[in-house]
Amino acid sequence: MSRVIPGIVMAGGWLLLLFLGSAELFWAIVAGGACVALHEFFRMTMASLHGWRLLVTIGSCLLPVLAAFFGHSDVVQAGMIASLLVLMAVALHGYGVMDDVLKYASCSGLACIYISLCMAHVVLIRFLPQGAFWLTMLVGIVAGSDTGAYYVGKTFGRRKIFPQISPKKTVAGGVGGLIAGVAVAEGINLLFPEKADPVALFFVAIVLILIGIAGDLTESMIKRSVGVKDSGTILFGHGGILDRIDSLLLTAPVLYYLLHFGIL
Repeated sequence: MSRVIPGIVMAGGWLLLLFLGSAELFWAIVAGGACVALHEFFRMTMASLHGWRLLVTIGSCLLPVLAAFFGHSDVVQAGMIASLLVLMAVALHGYGVMDDVLKYASCSGLACIYISLCMAHVVLIRFLPQGAFWLTMLVGIVAGSDTGAYYVGKTFGRRKIFPQISPKKTVAGGVGGLIAGVAVAEGINLLFPEKADPVALFFVAIVLILIGIAGDLTESMIKRSVGVKDSGTILFGHGGILDRIDSLLLTAPVLYYLLHFGIL
């Protein structure tokens, strides 16, 4: 129950935010979440980063998410370039002072792309004409896949997918996650007045589920590389912000561009 109740609360809050809140409020909440996620990331990967350098680094990494307020991908790209310029300025200033300036440049660049740029695409989806529907679809696919993978893997799982990164993930769980994620996608498509082509949605759901698994494994790889179990404790039994959004980070940009180019 320690995980179920917070999960229900988060799901309810997400739906209320999508359908009752404005796109601008959604942007503000996502930007706040990105700030916390970036802090978690740097606390894991660069514990020695503190003071004004940490604040400037987090602030500059946020620029792509902040730029998403305007609802255009080209402005987000401009925010990405601005972020890169500031991060390189901090790295140059810290050369000879910071313990490992190349590690700083690498970790901050990864944080900007992996966390901020990807979360900016969550906001970009919200600004689309049917953005609330597609974000419900995306979260439903990811959550359905995670749930199916957990229960099928727990019951039938034997063969591991990446035992060194995530020992609990199994091939059977992956199959169960695919089936559950696709079923949730088609179910949501029936419930909402907005409709996607069910055949196209079937294949897109499979792609998004596989990418979501890769996103989950990516965060697990980062955590195992630095020797931590969870990115944080802010979500009461669900770990940190990064632990909850890891599957969304890589899937959101893919869904956005599928919609942007009219593929879905």
